[in-house]
Amino acid sequence: LGSLASVKEAAERILAAHDEIDILVNNAGLMAIPERRTVDGFEMQLGTNHFGHFALTGLLLERILDAPAGRVVTVSSSAHRFGSMDFNDLNWEQGYKKWAAYGRSKLANLLFTFELQRRLEQMGARAIAVAAHPGYTDTNLQHVGPQMEGNSIALKITRWMNKFMGQSASMGALPTLYAATAPDVRGGDYIGPDGWMEARGYPKRVQPNAAATDPVAAAKLWEASEAATGVRYATAVLA
Repeated sequence: LGSLASVKEAAERILAAHDEIDILVNNAGLMAIPERRTVDGFEMQLGTNHFGHFALTGLLLERILDAPAGRVVTVSSSAHRFGSMDFNDLNWEQGYKKWAAYGRSKLANLLFTFELQRRLEQMGARAIAVAAHPGYTDTNLQHVGPQMEGNSIALKITRWMNKFMGQSASMGALPTLYAATAPDVRGGDYIGPDGWMEARGYPKRVQPNAAATDPVAAAKLWEASEAATGVRYATAVLA
């Protein structure tokens, strides 16, 4: 997902193999890594977590619409709450901050989901767009940044925190699985854990912050994403 050429190749293979796509789960993610750029020049977290998913979804959308009840599930994070969109410097050319960049990418996931849902509703599609987040889950996600930085102390801290504070990967997967398969899920739902601060627990509908539901920002991000990726959601499909 960090390479638009790879995304296009993957989409072509999927389209050639399948007449319908019932579920697309946009789940790739990087968190709080040192500054890196994708092969296309995007800031790595925004490029992988958002632009890659935007491109893949757009390239596969016709097949999703052909399914009896297609779903696009995009995995965000509670970190969207400290994210902000700067459309004058979306790719962090003016001073990179790794945690702020992560928050922006996760806010972008929600803005994308809600804008996609609006567009699907406008065309009367059967498909829906849904978001989810896993809470604080013990996976390798937390370790990659310290490993890339060569920071052994930070790596030990993340391992300790994961062990004593994180829930299991199987528990963390439940909100995404619920969003992808539960019959009561509606377009535009956001699913996360039901425990304290949504850090752990079983799936329930949760509320994003106000910035994530801003339709003006969502439309701006959509336009910027089309320009950045070269993927334009077909007007014949979304008309």
